[in-house]
Amino acid sequence: MQTDWEGFYLDGRTAARQRARVRLMRSGIEVSTEGGLTFLWPYDQVRQTQGFYAGEQVRLEKGGEIAEALLISDAAFLTALHEVAPERRTRFHDPARRRTRVELTLLAALAVIGIALAIYQWGIPLLAAFVAPRVPIAWEERLGSSVIEQLAPPKKRCEDQELRAAVDDVLKTLTAPLPSRPFTLRVIVVNDSLVNAMAVPGGHIVVFRGLLKRARTPEEFAGVLAHEVQHVLQRHVMRALLQHASTGLLVVALTGDVSGAMAYGLEAARTLGTLQYSRVAEEEADREGMRMLRAARVDPEGMITFMEGLRRKEGDPAGFLRYLSTHPTTADRIERLRSLAGAPGRPSIKLLPDSDWTALRERC
Repeated sequence: MQTDWEGFYLDGRTAARQRARVRLMRSGIEVSTEGGLTFLWPYDQVRQTQGFYAGEQVRLEKGGEIAEALLISDAAFLTALHEVAPERRTRFHDPARRRTRVELTLLAALAVIGIALAIYQWGIPLLAAFVAPRVPIAWEERLGSSVIEQLAPPKKRCEDQELRAAVDDVLKTLTAPLPSRPFTLRVIVVNDSLVNAMAVPGGHIVVFRGLLKRARTPEEFAGVLAHEVQHVLQRHVMRALLQHASTGLLVVALTGDVSGAMAYGLEAARTLGTLQYSRVAEEEADREGMRMLRAARVDPEGMITFMEGLRRKEGDPAGFLRYLSTHPTTADRIERLRSLAGAPGRPSIKLLPDSDWTALRERC
């Protein structure tokens, strides 16, 4: 076992370093300087101030405010010190513990990552599900208005009066059987070729011109509206926004800060553009949307044929059929819609019987 080491001694009064031979003894550390001085540092008067990490120089100090110091570059010095004076192990760092500390640090980091993933996977969705039904209606409507300013500013809207009246008539027919609703539902048609529609907080539904033109009948358009209306009424859109947007939006929702809702309009609009609902939410919107169609005596076949038509167009240019990316239309889902539609009930009414739908949907 090595007991003699090379180092430097600082007397605490000057900045000059003196080379020194450091000898480990049972009673303390013997220091012999190049100037010819030899003295003993008892272990109980010595403290370690550096050398706790790999590659760091070991520094030992003795004394009060103006302390003497020893500098030893070789970290093995500490290992030898523990072997010479094992009863002093608590006063000095043991390099053998570094590996354990690294392993514990890695384990702690993995634990933090695991906890973060668990919060993201389960904690945030659970919190969003708890908060969404408790968000004040006024707060959600203010957020929705702010989102609409981003998604559908007036200059981008289709303002044709005949088209506007037809869309409102379809929505009125769908919602007439509802006993009550927390929001004033509104449909805004945007002059854009995207084949897409989306629910917005506070009762707004945005329909893009591309989707309107793909709806071959008013009943197909009504099927899309019924699905989106249910996303609003079931507050799926609010829950999904709280889950996918920043924690800031979640905080202002919890506090009911109406002015704060306006500040998150742009963020919420961007989130809605790529938002995907959970499978449970999509199935509930399908189920309740189908019930809405049956209650309004609108032929539910329209919802199914619209989905089938989009599915046949899946080979269109990327990004064109945005409705498929946010509302997945698989064969299983279409079969489920057929099951939900069930056997024909009361005779269906014809939507917009006095209008030319083909001409109307081109008026935007």
